Amino acid sequence: MSHTLTIRLQDDLARWLEDAARRTGVSQGQLVRNELERARQGKGRGRPFMRLAGSVRLASDLSSRKGFAKS
Repeated sequence: MSHTLTIRLQDDLARWLEDAARRTGVSQGQLVRNELERARQGKGRGRPFMRLAGSVRLASDLSSRKGFAKS
């Protein structure tokens, strides 16, 4: 590896990263590299709600907007 990246983390995120590295036995740098790789491959958590798209089945005449409700 030939590139170094220096970042400043807020205290809570730095503590979380340190704890995660200790729990998993993986270095902090490796954890960050793994997450960057996941983001690059599109395996991140960018839009988890999209897995629900099209899964809701309701009556087609329902509306919650004022003025569109049937009386």
